[in-house]
Amino acid sequence: MFGNFLKDLFGVFVRGFLGLFFTIGTTANGTKYYGGILGGLFQMFDISQYVNVFKNNTATFKTWEWILAVLITIVLVAVMVGIIILFIYGVRILFKKLSKRKIDEDLINEVNRLRREYLKTQREKDRLIDYCLQHGIKTSAISDAISDGSESEEGTPATGESRFYKLTEVDKMYKSGDVPTIEYDNEITLEQICDRFRLWACSEMHLFYQPRVIRLFFASFATTRIIILQGISGTGKTSLPYSVGQWLDNPATIASVQPSWRDRTEIFGYFNEFTKRFNETQILKKMYEARWNEQIYLTVIDEANIARVEYYFAELLSILEMPSRDNWIVDIVPSGWDSDPHFIEKGRFKLPENMWYICTINNDDSTFAISDKVYDRAMPININSKGVPFEVSEEERNPNHLYVSYKHLEEMFKEAQIKYTVSEENLRKFDEMDDYVIEHFRLAFGNRIVKQLKEFVPAYVACGGTEIDGLDYVLCNKILRKFESLNLAYIRDEIDGYIDYLNEHFGEENMQESKEYLQRLKKLF
Repeated sequence: MFGNFLKDLFGVFVRGFLGLFFTIGTTANGTKYYGGILGGLFQMFDISQYVNVFKNNTATFKTWEWILAVLITIVLVAVMVGIIILFIYGVRILFKKLSKRKIDEDLINEVNRLRREYLKTQREKDRLIDYCLQHGIKTSAISDAISDGSESEEGTPATGESRFYKLTEVDKMYKSGDVPTIEYDNEITLEQICDRFRLWACSEMHLFYQPRVIRLFFASFATTRIIILQGISGTGKTSLPYSVGQWLDNPATIASVQPSWRDRTEIFGYFNEFTKRFNETQILKKMYEARWNEQIYLTVIDEANIARVEYYFAELLSILEMPSRDNWIVDIVPSGWDSDPHFIEKGRFKLPENMWYICTINNDDSTFAISDKVYDRAMPININSKGVPFEVSEEERNPNHLYVSYKHLEEMFKEAQIKYTVSEENLRKFDEMDDYVIEHFRLAFGNRIVKQLKEFVPAYVACGGTEIDGLDYVLCNKILRKFESLNLAYIRDEIDGYIDYLNEHFGEENMQESKEYLQRLKKLF
């Protein structure tokens, strides 16, 4: 009978389960079974009993009874497997708790050992002080002996040595007069700078740059202290600022970003409370050195988006955004010491006005996307093609370095804003285009971009470019770039209308970079 089969089958399992809680039991026919955890588990998983149940009850089974018996057996096996898994999981949890308890005990024992060592040291110190008092020895002598001459009672180095080793060495170098006096060329123009560098890079470095790239690079100095060089690998993103530094006879500082970079210590360094010394980075050293002269300093943050730029560069982004350079101040240490370097005042350091930060980035699967916070504060330059080799004639060749002060550079930028002010007509067109973009793409330019446009375009014209090309660059790289964050399927039908708008207001022959960019966006869908 199928009922007897179910009774005997589940009887084996239930007896084993009850055996987990009782020591011994007896079946209906007088058969004894053992309990306890081991006995119960043995009873539940005794395959021979389940086989006997099948042999004794299935001789007269019909087809549907066989099917039902197999299904019930599968369910029973699943339950048994679940019990095994729960048992293993419970054992693992128990093992982890025991291991944690062992680790906690080891930590407690280590803390107790250190406490005993500390008390022992204190008793030894008291004994020595008593000895000094008995023999008329000043207690300050024993204090110096205990500190081994490394620190004073205030925590500063007892010898007066500065906690900023690298920065102090810079002070010594400039105060000693070993640094030669530089005679700056204050007659050179922005266009001459771009032309001379392109010829110098070709003849001395064997690097070939398009005139437009060089104009964009130097014109960006007028707008912000942060420049982004982006594009495919091998197109000269790092070599551009490096060769500019060589040309200015002031080599660029190249900091290779690591994936572990997360905070400001990667830029400035950190104070070691144990050694009472500040671990300065090479970037901080160059920042400090820049305060001593008027040369142009370039710091290359190479492969910047291997880590998140908005994490480790966040403080610089905020400080350099402040309109008044008097507020370009960063807290290096909590308080000031008398032995601190010349430009570290009360633990604070004013950032140099003659340093620009060049971030090189690659856009691939191994890097992080650059956030709008970074892009909006920087000037991005796309370098996606290799330079075409060209020859430099003997008349054009000039192997000499250029010495130009940042003050003269900024003076040229101010003169360019007066001489090459963006025309009222183009400013009006951009203002109208802002309304168009808001209506069709739900985006707005923002006051920051308008300010950058008024500063960048005149400098770009002074470098040898044209106003319309400068406007094209700003539109493409500061405004249209934001379209990538939109739903391309949503804006696809609006792109053709926007291109027609640009043709109507700026002419079909102008704004080519922006139009090509819009066409690429359309193809991405």
